[in-house]
Amino acid sequence: MRSGKPVRERRRGVRRPLLVLAAAGAVSAAMAVLGLHSVGAPADQARRPAAEISPGGAPRAAGRQEAGVPASLAVRVPWEGGPAYYRRFAAPTAAGWTSPSFFPVGVWFESVITQADVDKDRAAGINTYVELTETTDMALVRRNGMSALTNLRLPGHGKETVGWLLDDEVDMWAKAGDAEWTGNHPGEGPLCVPESSGCGFTVLRRQRDRFPEGDGRLRYANYGKGVMMWEKDADAAAFVNRFTDVVSTDVYWYTSDSACLDGQNFLNIPAARCRRAANYGAVVDRQRELDALDGRLQPIYGFVEVGWPAENDTRAIQPYQVTGAVMSSLIHEARGIVYFNHNFGGPCHSQHVLREKCGEKVRPAVAEINRRIRALAPVLNTQSYVHRFGPGLDTMLKYHRGSYYVFAMVGRDASPGRRTFTLPRGVRAGRVEVLFENRTLPVDSRGRFTDSFAAEYSYHVYRITPS
Repeated sequence: MRSGKPVRERRRGVRRPLLVLAAAGAVSAAMAVLGLHSVGAPADQARRPAAEISPGGAPRAAGRQEAGVPASLAVRVPWEGGPAYYRRFAAPTAAGWTSPSFFPVGVWFESVITQADVDKDRAAGINTYVELTETTDMALVRRNGMSALTNLRLPGHGKETVGWLLDDEVDMWAKAGDAEWTGNHPGEGPLCVPESSGCGFTVLRRQRDRFPEGDGRLRYANYGKGVMMWEKDADAAAFVNRFTDVVSTDVYWYTSDSACLDGQNFLNIPAARCRRAANYGAVVDRQRELDALDGRLQPIYGFVEVGWPAENDTRAIQPYQVTGAVMSSLIHEARGIVYFNHNFGGPCHSQHVLREKCGEKVRPAVAEINRRIRALAPVLNTQSYVHRFGPGLDTMLKYHRGSYYVFAMVGRDASPGRRTFTLPRGVRAGRVEVLFENRTLPVDSRGRFTDSFAAEYSYHVYRITPS
């Protein structure tokens, strides 16, 4: 590796994601996509501003109806405010994150040593580094207009550093609790005092307190199967709500054997439904449910692998699965995407999958989905409307500059095939345009159109301009 320091080495609180099994309390979340029951009480000490939600996080009518939008679309999906959320932080504001044309697309734990490094990352559609090695040239990152969230104040850091990464998967290795933390991470010795206790909340408080309060930078943490599956609802909510301004959770459904096993044991997901793009959207749903409990919302990012993450797994993710996982995350209101960029398993080990030969198969698909995200950023950065288009569909509805945009996949429990969409009452159009596919579909007199989805990971994006 060019940085001279293996990424797999833990660096003052940040490690590569662990893939382990653990026993924990029952998981729950009120999201139909996984069929789980409602979540528990909200956590305290929230650090985020209020958003447009009603008690319990249920959607409510927007305060003002957009011009041209019919009354049938009076209900919006709760959100944190889109790009306007970042205005309260000086660093991301200065970096352009408040622009409707900016959508965070990050890569996990890279090194930036040469201009060629940045060129390759930008060609893949990356605009943000989520953790960087200490050997990184921060001036180079800055000159190229890239953003960074790091666990340390790296030498030469400046306006490119928009936030601080507190830690990774604390919910898995330290578990919920306020016990004393030894300062160790997995493999370094005892973690909590006493060893049988949980000290995850202590870990995050100590990590957060290393950085000056009110410095204009975000606080970010990534979680794992503790938040998604293992922890009791109240404890999972505490992880999500107490410490951060931006949050994500990684579960590698397409590649992790242990994720499928835990999915069966904790979520009653049959093995046949484990390796599906829809489960990545369900991870975002879980976080959004938990995040809403304190009456305040923060951006939630999707986390998707691009290779063969773990040594003990038996497969790499395929290009079409990457794009399906990303689109499912977006449909479920992810406000950013982070790619896990390391191969610790399989025949081709790499810590720079999107730059190196190991990623030559998946890189074009990643670059293309990121190109589409960039093109659609002004649409993605608007508040969604609530509308059910039809059975067997998983959709997101947006309205931007006189047109409606429908992001669609088949539902988690549905089979691929043909689906019929019914437009909202008051939306009249003779045809819909299928973006990125160079085709259109007719709309019948009842406001319906039909399209096909070849596989569980297939998606379409429709633009509907009322006639």
